[in-house]
Parts: sequence; structure tokens; C-alpha cells
Amino acid sequence: MKKNISIGIAALCCVSLSMPLNAQERSNKKDSQIKFTTVKEAKHTSVKDQFHSGTCWIFSTESFLESEFMRQGKGQVDLSEMWLVRCGYIEKARKYMRMMGKTNFGPGGEPHDVINMAGTYGLMPQEAYAGLPMGETKVRHGEMDDVLKAILDAQLKLTDGKLNPNWLAAFTAALDAYLGAPPAKFDIAGKSYDAKSYAQMLGFNATDYVGLTSFTHHPFYQPFVLEIPDNWAWASFQNVPLNELTAIVDNATLNNYSVAWGADVSEGYFSYKNGMAVVPEKNWEDMRKGEKDSLWIIPGKERSITQQLRQEAFDNLSTQDDHGMQITGQAKDQNGKKFYMVKNSWGSESNELGGFFYCSESYFQYKTMSILVHKSAIPKEIATKIGLK
Repeated sequence: MKKNISIGIAALCCVSLSMPLNAQERSNKKDSQIKFTTVKEAKHTSVKDQFHSGTCWIFSTESFLESEFMRQGKGQVDLSEMWLVRCGYIEKARKYMRMMGKTNFGPGGEPHDVINMAGTYGLMPQEAYAGLPMGETKVRHGEMDDVLKAILDAQLKLTDGKLNPNWLAAFTAALDAYLGAPPAKFDIAGKSYDAKSYAQMLGFNATDYVGLTSFTHHPFYQPFVLEIPDNWAWASFQNVPLNELTAIVDNATLNNYSVAWGADVSEGYFSYKNGMAVVPEKNWEDMRKGEKDSLWIIPGKERSITQQLRQEAFDNLSTQDDHGMQITGQAKDQNGKKFYMVKNSWGSESNELGGFFYCSESYFQYKTMSILVHKSAIPKEIATKIGLK
């Protein structure tokens, strides 16, 4: 996932326990007749801004971890996104060189990459490593992404008939030039940590988290490597039927857990500006402008999503791995229809909901690529089926 939207809004640096969505009743936008009531909302931190970068997988999953630490009583933390961007690029580079450039190398990634990098390298707070060049206040990675790949491609020419033993040192030097060299040690609340000891202090355990999806081209209740470009690490996802994937998210959101969510956000009926994502009964292409506009202001019926419909969209590539977000809770409209409350990473002033939006159950079922949850958020009967203890 690497959705790169230039919103142009700087992220708020403070951490908060609640956002405007906590209101008893709220509309998605001005003049909308749709009224949402919060059913349950997990603790979460403030909305950040990935700005000119394809790092939604970092922002969304670290936001998920920040919620996890609050849920576990560790207090409020603001994790450094760029620390794990740096670590991830090093691991991507190793894979790219082993594969002689015949694999994906770029800014995108998946939630499990954050979990794996945190398990290997540890975590840092934002105050210890912002990862911004001097004078910069926003994330801008376009040039860096191009330069890093060019370095690897140049080295793969094997000018001397073999790979230069200093290739990784040269690559890391370029990373440090763009992001800054990370500190070996840093002080938090009067105590000294490195990245690994900081993660340990927070109680982070990589084995606590499970990635899941729902597709029929592989057997259910068995893990498989999800065939999407940004799964550069070739990690496996547990495969469950669609109704059980939905049940996992429902169980999580109703029990104070949040969910790291990867989905397609390229459809016309995904409207972050209007604060909603729905699946209209009619095909989007067949709808008149007035019908489209009414989706965001009048409660309406949606298409019923089946496992087959979902699979067809994946197979014909109309559902792709676009963007990583965090599901922070559950709401309902005035007709009792279920929606998920979603925290984005495009800045807190990027829409009327302070950087959040409402996603219908139909949209979730149709356009979800994968989810990541704490294993204890999975209902026991489903956990047993996929071999969790």
C-alpha cells in the first residue's frame, strides 16, 4: 500500500485520546441528512499527514500500534514513522539485490512489514527521530525514492563482475542523507533507551499480531502469500470466509480494539472529501450526477456483497492494494446501518471530519485487501480454525 495524496496539510504533533467523531450524533459533511452515532470507539492518537510519500502502511500501522499501547495501559506514545521507513528500505534493498532487481522495490509496504521491522529493529518515538531533513516540516519522498532505486540498479550492473561489498554502506549513506542518521540512544522521561529496549519497554511482541484476508483462489483456514506488488516480503495471510473476516472486525471494534486496514480507495464511491465510502446498488458508471451526489447526503441502500463478487473484483484487478488506514470504531446511521469509523493519514484538516471518514460494511466487504489485528481480537471459534492458541 502506498497511496500518495498531496493534501498539503501539516500533521498535528500532539496526541489525543479522542477526536470530533466522539460526538453523540454527527454528519459526514455540512448539509448532509445522514446522521451517525458512535457505537464504540477505541483510543487513538491524532491524525498525521504522510504528505508527499507512499508510506500509508507505516502511518496506519504505527497508529494502530499507538492504539494498542493505550489499550494495554502503556500510555500515549507518538511513534517515529521514518525510523521504520528507513529500516524497511534496508530490508527491501537486501531482497532486491538477492533477486537481481527482479522484484518490487518502492515506497509501498504492508502492515506486517511494520510488525516485522519493529520486531527486528525496535521502535523509536517521534521526538527521538523525526526523519525530516533540516528545514523540512513535511514528508517528501519522491526524489529519495528515485535515488535509492537508481543506486541499487547501478550496483546491479556488476561493473567488476561481482557486487561491490560496500553496496549497502552506500545505500544506507543515501538514506541517512535524506532522513538523517538515527540516534543510537535517546532519553525518554529521564531514562535512556535504544530502539530495541524502547519496544521492550512498551511491551511490543510481534507474534501478537495476525494478518488476515478473504479470497477463494486459496483454501480457507490456511495461510497464503497474497499476490500483490507491495507484499515485497512475501508474507502470508490467514484466509477466512468473508463473513468471518467481517466478524473479526466487528468483534475488535466492539471490544476496544482497532484494526489496521488495507483497501482499494480508487472507486468513485469512495469519497474521502465527503467523509464516506459506500457501494451503491447501481453501477457507478450508470449513475447520473445527481444520483452520485445524493450518496453523500441521503441515507441509501447498498449492494449486497458476496464472496464471488469480491473475488471477481480482485481477479479482474478492479480491486487493488491502494491504501493503508486504521479502523478505530463502529457507528450506525439513523436507520441502524453499520459503518466503520476510519482514521486516515492525509492531515487533520483534509476533510470535515478531521481526517476521518465512515466506511459502510458493504464497502469493507467489497474492497478490503487485508486486515491486521491483535490475535486476542479474533473470536475464539475463528482463531481455532486458523490454528491460533
